[in-house]
Amino acid sequence: MAASPVSVSWVKQPYTSCRPSASSSSSSSLLTEYSSSCSALGNPCRKKKQQQPNINITSCSLQTTPPPPSASASASFHFPKQSLPTLIDQPVPSTSTPPLTTPSPSPRPRPCPRKQNKEFSTHQQQSQWDWNPLQRAAALALDAVEAAIASHEKKHPLPKTTDPRVQIAGNFAPVPEQPPCHSLPVTGKIPGCIQGVYVRNGANPLHQPAGGHHLFDGDGMIHAVRFQGDGSSSYTCRFTETHRMVQERALGRPVFPKAIGELHGNSGIARLLLFYARGLLGLLDHTHGIGVANAGLVYFNNRLLAMSEDDLPYHVLVTPLGDLTTVGRYDFNGQLNSTMIAHPKIDPVSQELFALSYDVVKKPYLKYFRFSPDGNKSQDVEIPLCMPTMIHDFAITERFVVIPDQQVVFNLVELIRGGSPVIYDKKKMSRFGILDKNATDAKGIRWIDAPDCFCFHVWNAWEEPESEEVVVVGSCMTPPDSIFNESDENLKSVLSEIRLSLRTGESTRRPIICESEQVNLEAGMVNRNMLGRKTRYAYLALAEPWPKVSGFAKVDLSTGEVWKYTYGEERYGGEPLFLPRSRPEELSDQDDEEDEGHILAFVHDEKEWRSELRIVNARTLELEASIELPSRVPYGFHGTFIGAQELRRQA
Repeated sequence: MAASPVSVSWVKQPYTSCRPSASSSSSSSLLTEYSSSCSALGNPCRKKKQQQPNINITSCSLQTTPPPPSASASASFHFPKQSLPTLIDQPVPSTSTPPLTTPSPSPRPRPCPRKQNKEFSTHQQQSQWDWNPLQRAAALALDAVEAAIASHEKKHPLPKTTDPRVQIAGNFAPVPEQPPCHSLPVTGKIPGCIQGVYVRNGANPLHQPAGGHHLFDGDGMIHAVRFQGDGSSSYTCRFTETHRMVQERALGRPVFPKAIGELHGNSGIARLLLFYARGLLGLLDHTHGIGVANAGLVYFNNRLLAMSEDDLPYHVLVTPLGDLTTVGRYDFNGQLNSTMIAHPKIDPVSQELFALSYDVVKKPYLKYFRFSPDGNKSQDVEIPLCMPTMIHDFAITERFVVIPDQQVVFNLVELIRGGSPVIYDKKKMSRFGILDKNATDAKGIRWIDAPDCFCFHVWNAWEEPESEEVVVVGSCMTPPDSIFNESDENLKSVLSEIRLSLRTGESTRRPIICESEQVNLEAGMVNRNMLGRKTRYAYLALAEPWPKVSGFAKVDLSTGEVWKYTYGEERYGGEPLFLPRSRPEELSDQDDEEDEGHILAFVHDEKEWRSELRIVNARTLELEASIELPSRVPYGFHGTFIGAQELRRQA
């Protein structure tokens, strides 16, 4: 996935500097990190020459695996030393910064105290010292079994898709929490219309992996940049304190199984049995979810929700000083009793939220439900599937939900046979289900085949009544399971238009971009004010060299024209967030208003080992502002923006 594997020794120690030493013998190794405290940091931001972005319409090269590092095969990685949340009683010394294009930052206020999470207070205090003698003896025995499993696993090389030396190397590696740092240095000018907070989710393992590890297995961490009305900004990053993470933090090591990285073959089964044995003995509690909340973010019903599709969402509060506090696992006041995928959809007109839930063990394998704007849940609609299927994303139109049933499935028999339970089933026919948004059962669902189509993400969908078609725009990925399993075939992610005919029950698919301009386009979005309606533009990450993101593309979905914004040499980012300038009710039918807004993207300089937030004019692709961040921001997943008025209405 990320890089050729290197020999790595994990060292637990705090980070002491903010960039690699100039004398480092390996550019690929992760050396030292930013301190997790502003008081220890002082102000690490220094003025640097701004590298001009490249805007062009030429294609990028495709690399499934980047070239191996030029240094020796041995490299030492420092794993972040995380600390329990504490109340900071001592003021942070004021610091000064070199003059930039904005006034010098004022002294930073001390990080605000974080509220104690009532739901987790018992688990935070629980440790092995609370166990009775029988539990302690059982724990020792189970630890010995786990050590034997780990010893057995070390005899067999891990594939790159589950090797932690590959999956969390370089800027995919974790960072410690960062309390709010205010008055960040800015090059350029932050547009006055941007007021609120940009939040982005990502995987950030709290502990050194004990076995296999996939990028998707890491604990959820949210990175937040708060924009004030006076043009100033602040940054913080915090773990989403899931039920799982809080227990592992108290125990000081990972004890919950990693769904992708560890559940392979007989050792995966053994780890599952070990996990449930610890639960039965009261050594851990798995009854309140095992999710990591590291993938998606949505702001709905006055709540910021962090999600991964293996659990309920988690409610996270943005404090007045820009900090993040986990309120707890959120079941919509007792209405939600199943998992929810990480890509729910909010209709920009009705303000309803639509979601799916899938199960990998028992029927029904898939359920659909929706929430009214004030958070009232509909009854579940059970969608009949013949096998458990990975459904990471879906789409809505004005009248329908569009549900992909594709060829990446869960097969627990493969786990018993020694393989991964996530497989590509070549014999299965991919299809899309079209269901009325207000359906109370699945009797009216219309399934339309779409051969050899796997869209990990779907960007939008809309209806075209004249032709009686539903148009779906997504990135078709081949090989479909390349994110989860090793493949000799180079990954391709082709932006495609899929037309589903309600008249004939047939589908057509075409690449939106011509062959000569073809590039890998993955994470991204359309104007969220037009979700479910016909859109002209999509803003998508240039996922090259895979799995890094070298920039983003603005694509005209009707003509296939592409405008590219690249971050510069040795600079990479993640999902571009399109922040519309207008509200849904203010948007007219004129196409030229659809791209009125800005692109927000975290960018990391792998040469200077510094991170920034870039703000780019979505119409002209001109850089308007760059905010220098006080600590490294790893490459992550999905984000959203919460406006200042919405923040004031938080529950």
